[in-house]
Amino acid sequence: MSVAPIVLIPAAGSSRRMRGADKLLEKVHGTSLLRRQAKRAAATGWTVCVTVGLQHTERASVLQGLNVTHTAIDGAEGMSASLRFGAKRALNAGCALMVVLPDMPDITTSDLMMFGGAAMSQPDRPHRGVTQQGVPGHPVWLPHRVLAAALSLHGDQGARAVLAQEDVGLIALPGQNAITDLDTPEAWAAWRNRE
Repeated sequence: MSVAPIVLIPAAGSSRRMRGADKLLEKVHGTSLLRRQAKRAAATGWTVCVTVGLQHTERASVLQGLNVTHTAIDGAEGMSASLRFGAKRALNAGCALMVVLPDMPDITTSDLMMFGGAAMSQPDRPHRGVTQQGVPGHPVWLPHRVLAAALSLHGDQGARAVLAQEDVGLIALPGQNAITDLDTPEAWAAWRNRE
């Protein structure tokens, strides 16, 4: 089995909207959030797959020129459609799947490398990123042995059902990086003031 994971960035769902605006296209230092986070993931040197909804042509366009594979899927069902896609890719590749949400702007390439390195030291155990205080967040590491179960996920539940009976390892990221998620213009403004 390959040690390096496939990194899945699930950007297919419509839930990434913010009062009518697409927060994945929100600019951070002149670059859309989705492109910025995909570029950070690609800098790990691992295989990166981004799922985009069939209707999200603008999301797909901001990924042009990056060393990532982006695939249009029907994202109407929610997160599970992306997870099934990523699980199938990782099963076929014989490796783990690392899920990195695209709308968490504080997760850096260094965070991903640290998280992935720690997870690879116990590759058969699920892991998730947490804050320094232990608050659970992202990324999430799905070992190869649980990926078949992920193929049966439905709806917008994410991987909770797959991990419910597992002993999940917790890997601390710096500060609040594992949980920072900006859902409102006010949250964006506050985050930009801290940057």
